[in-house]
Amino acid sequence: MTEEFHYRLPRRVLGWRPGSHRGSSLGTGQEFVSHMSLYARPDPRRLDLRASLRQPGDDWLVRVNRQRVAIPIHVLVDVSTSMTFGVPKRKLDVVADFVEALGQSAFRVGDSLGLQAFDNEERPELFMPALLSRGVGSVMAAQLRQWPGRLGSGAGYAGLGDAALHLAGRPGLVFLVSDFHWPLDQLAPILDLMAHACVVPMVVWDAAEIEPPAPNAIAPLRDMESGRTRSLWLRPRLRQQWRDGVAQRRLELDQFFAERDMHPFYVCGAFYGEALSQYFFEVAA
Repeated sequence: MTEEFHYRLPRRVLGWRPGSHRGSSLGTGQEFVSHMSLYARPDPRRLDLRASLRQPGDDWLVRVNRQRVAIPIHVLVDVSTSMTFGVPKRKLDVVADFVEALGQSAFRVGDSLGLQAFDNEERPELFMPALLSRGVGSVMAAQLRQWPGRLGSGAGYAGLGDAALHLAGRPGLVFLVSDFHWPLDQLAPILDLMAHACVVPMVVWDAAEIEPPAPNAIAPLRDMESGRTRSLWLRPRLRQQWRDGVAQRRLELDQFFAERDMHPFYVCGAFYGEALSQYFFEVAA
């Protein structure tokens, strides 16, 4: 069953189409801003007789409100080979669950939803423009579940810049979805491109990545991006180094995004809509 969730932005956004988010433009909303002269804003439907009679002079005053607006939502998702790892679900399948829930949640409040994908290059096969449609999330989720992952010669994140260019300067909400198993120094200029949007970094990990196997044994390990293999003797000291490395990586991610006033949302093994709703309540409070 698809878990819908509630989301809201921490700041006002520009927009022209009525919706459910706090807007910065004036319109037919219910949030009162000020009074203006009827001659400056000729809208007799908003005429305020009491305010007109109280003010000195012969001017008629109309109420000016802020309009609540709809926003475009884009999912910028990493589809590199490392995202095809996971037991019993691939990380990419967990992302598909999220996208399907997002599609239903966005349609319920009147927001459009689009998809951009990347690995070592931009993946136009998965591109979807922002659409207001009941089934757009399900279509995107099906595409992601069918994506096999492709072992490339370049870095698994090299296509992020090209994919993000489509969102440069656009307002709205952007979910940047990845396991972030790549250097963060390349990410800073890309986040600057999307400075007009509210960006939510979504870190998707699998339990097998963050918790080493329990028994002492020789474990064959394979790099999902390069295909290289090696064997390690999993002794207690190495397992502790494994856990320390995961904790250090999480701290690096938290600090990196906190410097840009962003808060990463962590997903491990499965997507839970209630957890994401709680995330937005805390961020937008």
